[in-house]
Amino acid sequence: MTDVLFYHLQSRPLEAVLPQLVEKSLEKSWRVVIQAMTRERLAALDEKLWSYDDASFLPHATDEDGDPAAQPVLLTTGVGNSNGAAIRFLTEGAPIPADVDGYERIAFLFDGNDADAVAAAREAWRDVKARGLTATYWRQSPEGRWEKQA
Repeated sequence: MTDVLFYHLQSRPLEAVLPQLVEKSLEKSWRVVIQAMTRERLAALDEKLWSYDDASFLPHATDEDGDPAAQPVLLTTGVGNSNGAAIRFLTEGAPIPADVDGYERIAFLFDGNDADAVAAAREAWRDVKARGLTATYWRQSPEGRWEKQA
């Protein structure tokens, strides 16, 4: 069964958190898909994954770069799983996909300082529960550590 994790970002922004979560996913030999709602956000995340750490490399591409199936990390605004990802990161309030069973894990990341993002996360939580899926809620401590809340 697919695990759905809600990550409540408070002390560190998405651009600081996402690369580390992607690294951990790749360490598990999981393919990754990252979904954003806008091409502008996608471009910013693409740039961040290239430049976030001089000592690290996250192989990735956007769905516009060609051959999405070959990408270990694919950035998209679409809903499909064209690279066979085990984990899907949802940003900007991207909806929980209909095909959740195709993933080991879904991670819904939202900015706890943005009322609209919090409202979207609550709606997504209700959707997940209505589908009978297992969901956990993780909140950032002031130090940036993840603490399980529910």
